[in-house]
Amino acid sequence: MILDMFRLDGKVAIITGGSRGLGLVFAEALAQAGADIVAVQNEEDVSELKLKVEGAGKKVVTLLEDLRDDSSAQRTLQTALDTFGHVDILVNNAGIQRRHPPEDFPIEEFDEVLAINLRAVWVYSQTIGRQMLKQGYGKIINIASMQSFQGGITIPAYAAAKHGVAGLTKALCSDWAKKGININGIAPGYMDTAMTAALRADPVRSRQILDRIPAGRWGQPSDLAGACVYLASPASDYVNGQLIVVDGGWMVR
Repeated sequence: MILDMFRLDGKVAIITGGSRGLGLVFAEALAQAGADIVAVQNEEDVSELKLKVEGAGKKVVTLLEDLRDDSSAQRTLQTALDTFGHVDILVNNAGIQRRHPPEDFPIEEFDEVLAINLRAVWVYSQTIGRQMLKQGYGKIINIASMQSFQGGITIPAYAAAKHGVAGLTKALCSDWAKKGININGIAPGYMDTAMTAALRADPVRSRQILDRIPAGRWGQPSDLAGACVYLASPASDYVNGQLIVVDGGWMVR
C-alpha cells in the first residue's frame, strides 16, 4: 500500500532545535508516522515536546546542548545508541537569525550565525553520518531556506549560512548516496514563527512579503510536516541532493 511507504515504525529520529517552532512540528509529525525522537535544544522547557511525542504513542529523549560545542553531536549520537540502539533520521533544524545592515554587522554575530546555522549542520551530519554508514542506511534532512537561493535584506550571515547548507546537502549526496544515505533539504518560505516576528510586526515589510506570495498568506509550521515525513520515509528512497521548496509560491514570482 502506498501509505505504508510513509510509515516510520521502528525508526529513530534526531532533531536539533526540537522543542519549539519548526522543530516541534517535525518532532510531532515524525512521531505520528511512527518514529521515536531524540531532541536537542538549548532550553529546559520541553513539556510541549513531550506532550506531542508521547501523545503520538512514541518515546522522546531530550538533551540540553549548545550546538556551538562540537562535542554535542557525539553526545547526542551516544544517547540515541544507548537508548534505542540505532539512529535512522537526522533533522538539522536548529537555527538563529541576526539582522543588521551589512556595513554595521558585528563580526561576533556573523560568526554565531554561521556556527549554529552551518557549522553545526556539518558536525552533526558528519557525526551521525558515520553511524549511518555503518548501518548502511539513513536519512538526513537539512532545513535550508529561500535564502539558500536569494540574498535577503540585512541578513548577510543567514544568507551565507543557508547557501552553505544547500551546498553541503549536495556535496554529501555526491559522496554518500551510493552508500544508502539520502541527504535532502527543505527550504521554507516566510513562516509564521518567532524568527519572523519582527517582519510580521512591520506593516510595510509584511505587506511587501504578502503581496509577493501567490498563496496570499504566511506559511504555518504545519505546512512543512508532510515534506519532512516524506524525506524521512522510504517513499523518498530515490530522492537525493534536493531542496524541496515550501513557500506558497514565493520563488516563482
